[in-house]
Amino acid sequence: MFFSDIHTRIRFFFLLILCISVIIVMRVFYIQVFEYDRLSSLAESLWSRKLPIGADRGEIYDRNGNVLATNLTTTSLVLIPNQITNKEEVARSLSDILGSDYEDMLAHVSKKTSIERVHPEGRQLSYDIASQIGALEYDGVYLVKESKRYYPYGDTLSHVLGYVGIDNQGLSGLELTYDEYLTGENGSINYFSDGKGNRLELSEVYEEPQNGMNLQLTIDLDIQLAAERELDNIMSKYTPEHALILAMDPDTGEVLAMASRPNFDSNNYQDYDTETINRNLPIWMTYEPGSTFKIVTLASSIEEKTVNLFEDTFYDSGSVHVEGATIHCWKSGGHGAQTILNVVENSCNPGFVYLGQKLGKERLMSYIEKFGFGSKTGIDLNGESSGILFSLDQMGPVELATTSFGQGISVTPIQQVTAVSAAVNGGTLYEPYLVKEILEPETNAVVKLNEPVSKAEVISEETSELVRFALESVVANGSGRNAYIENYRVGGKTGTAQKVQDGHYMDGNYILSFIGFMPADDPEIVVYVAIDHPVGVVQYGGTVAAPVAKAILEAAIPALDIQSSTEGMAKEYNWMDTKYHQIPDVTGKTLEEAQDALKGFSLEYSGEGTTVLYQTPEPNSYVKEGGTVKLLLG
Repeated sequence: MFFSDIHTRIRFFFLLILCISVIIVMRVFYIQVFEYDRLSSLAESLWSRKLPIGADRGEIYDRNGNVLATNLTTTSLVLIPNQITNKEEVARSLSDILGSDYEDMLAHVSKKTSIERVHPEGRQLSYDIASQIGALEYDGVYLVKESKRYYPYGDTLSHVLGYVGIDNQGLSGLELTYDEYLTGENGSINYFSDGKGNRLELSEVYEEPQNGMNLQLTIDLDIQLAAERELDNIMSKYTPEHALILAMDPDTGEVLAMASRPNFDSNNYQDYDTETINRNLPIWMTYEPGSTFKIVTLASSIEEKTVNLFEDTFYDSGSVHVEGATIHCWKSGGHGAQTILNVVENSCNPGFVYLGQKLGKERLMSYIEKFGFGSKTGIDLNGESSGILFSLDQMGPVELATTSFGQGISVTPIQQVTAVSAAVNGGTLYEPYLVKEILEPETNAVVKLNEPVSKAEVISEETSELVRFALESVVANGSGRNAYIENYRVGGKTGTAQKVQDGHYMDGNYILSFIGFMPADDPEIVVYVAIDHPVGVVQYGGTVAAPVAKAILEAAIPALDIQSSTEGMAKEYNWMDTKYHQIPDVTGKTLEEAQDALKGFSLEYSGEGTTVLYQTPEPNSYVKEGGTVKLLLG
């Protein structure tokens, strides 16, 4: 019989005990080595508690280091319900201080949870409220640090920066687009409690929060503030439905300023309707561009060599007929015989119909698409629109004619600026962007660098040079004369676009615009201004929008250190203009000779002697009629 031998049974039980021991040892080894962290964490969770410490959101700077978005340190109310003994008393006191409902507060202090955050009435408390709560010294009632987003310039750049929610999450603008970089990792104070939740006298562990990364933008605050100021003036003076200003570096695609009205205060976004805070007009709004779009037709015609600016002519009788449709020039009776350069200076619609017909719809639409119209630019903001273009099979002679001067198509302001930048920068279409660098929060070391992205070579440098020349002539001699800046070279184009409603053009309702750049020979900034239905003013872009663009360009001169030039086109003054005259070089001349040469100017002298050693402004500069010229004598 099996196991009858006593020695066999002993050996069997010994082996059985040995196997069980090995299994136990292996199980203990597995638990100690492989399961230790998980089981330790589960055990610790039963008696450890964490008081959260919020991380600061990354700061946002302009290109020169000015702070555009930062953080304020506030406090928030956190409860440990198990530690609160007199729940009714605590709930009553807290509800009285916070001005909240007693029953809601009682539910908070009675909740079966290890930690309870009082939301939203206990979040981001003022110093006075926090002091009153702290003075109660209730067990289980804690005030913890929390960061609150703060925008030092209020409503400045509001649509670009966007805003954050109460939990510091980005909800719009750059705050949303770059939320993963801006958001930090919260820290905590870890302590231990008994089974009833009472705090034990053991060491606390402080886990330091990790702040979010910082952003450095392409925005220039000085130019941005000038844009905001001009928009405020526009709204006060003309009460338009909308208005916007957009500025960009044409050689890189860096956005220098972006603003629109209506806008909002990012610190108090709750006070505004969703339509106002979510519509960033420079990238969202679509409309017929009007005559500013003629720059594309002009550039395409020059590139394709269908016209010569100086030799080809066009006779404007005041209108042109295209398949039964009559297209009028803005000037009654027309401009008569013109060179193509005159057509551009005068913003003559029939003349641009002629340019479009010479190109044909295939070539014109090809260039329109190359310049970026009909698709999103790719700017690093949410909410961009793509605009609407005719398809080739829908484009008849009338559609070709109207497209040539910017009517019947729909574009966005950011498309306009990127396209014109390509037309004047030598022919390169760049992707616009707002964030230049992403920076590590402690050292400000560059984590990510955004560099210019070239999307296409649209036209040649030779064509671009002729476009710049023509647009400088528009400002010196044509419809853009109100943007002329003495001693600086400015180019640009006006626009007066009739608005459409329910498929019909509205009477007396226009979007007035101007797009300009400087210096005209080597542009460093392109500025676009659009004003939707200004009231109580003549409805021309050159009258209303051009002076606004001039003010922005003047603000850009010191901001970008743009140098003056005496080589630009002289302005052809009319009787309404303040006249400027070029002053001669009188250095080395006698005082009497200088006085004779500078008749009509006010002279100021310093030094002694009868010979002019130095003059300011410098020779060949333009000085206002009757203006002051200073002479150093020796």
